[in-house]
Amino acid sequence: MQNRIVGTTMPVLEFILDHNESIISEAGELSWMGASIQMTTHTQFAGGGGIFGAIKRVAGGGSFFMTEYRSMGGPGELAFATRVPGHIVPVEVGNGQDYFIHRHGFLCGTSQITLGIGFQQSLGAGFFGGDGFILQRLNGQGTAWLELSGEVVVKDLAAGETLRVHPGHVGAFQSGVSFQIQTVPGIRNMFFGGDGIFLAALTGPGRVWLQTLPISRLARQIAEYIPAQTQQTAESGVVGGIVGSLLNGMR
Repeated sequence: MQNRIVGTTMPVLEFILDHNESIISEAGELSWMGASIQMTTHTQFAGGGGIFGAIKRVAGGGSFFMTEYRSMGGPGELAFATRVPGHIVPVEVGNGQDYFIHRHGFLCGTSQITLGIGFQQSLGAGFFGGDGFILQRLNGQGTAWLELSGEVVVKDLAAGETLRVHPGHVGAFQSGVSFQIQTVPGIRNMFFGGDGIFLAALTGPGRVWLQTLPISRLARQIAEYIPAQTQQTAESGVVGGIVGSLLNGMR
C-alpha cells in the first residue's frame, strides 16, 4: 500500500492499493477511486462489535455505516479530501496506543481500525452549537488518518503537565492523556469574557494535537454573511428539513 498527502490548504489523501488491500472510512467520505476498487458498506468491520459497535459510533458523533474500499484487480487508486481547510495527520494505532479525536476527526484507516464513543457530555444549548462536547475513541491495530481543521499545533505534555484548551480546539490526543471538562474560573470571565463557560483540561503524559479552526467557529463566521431571507427559505422546506435531519443523525 502506498499513500501520499497532496496539497496544503485543502489537502487530499491518495492511496495506491495492491490486490486485496483495503481502506475503511465513514460513509460519504470518498473523493475518487479507480475502476478496480470495490465498495462495500457495512455497519462495522473487524473488531467493531456489529450493530452495537455502530450504535456506539453514532453516539460518538460518527456515521452508522462504514464503507470498505478494496482493490480487486490492483493496483487501484483511491482518494479522500478534507471537508474544510486543514491538515491530514497519520497516526499509528495499536500496541496499547489508542487515541481520542474530535467528533468528525476520522478520515479513514486500515481495515483493523475501530471507532467508538470516547467521551460525551452535554454542555447546554447555545454552547458549541448546542451539541455538547463529544470525543471519539480510535483503537484497533493499524494506521488511521485524521482530519484536523485549520493549522495543527502539536504539544508533548510531560507527566502532570496540564494544558487548558477551548474545547473546539481539541483535535486529538493520546489515550494516556487525562481529560476533564472544567468551568472557566471567575464569574465575570465566565459570562463576559467571550470565551464560553467551559475549558478542556488535558494532563500529560502524552501528545496532543490542537486545531486552530474549530468547525463551529467557521460556521458562525459564514452565517454572518448569509441573508436572513435565504436562511428562512432554507428552513421552510419541510421535506428538505426532514431529509437534512436524517442525514445529520447519520453523521
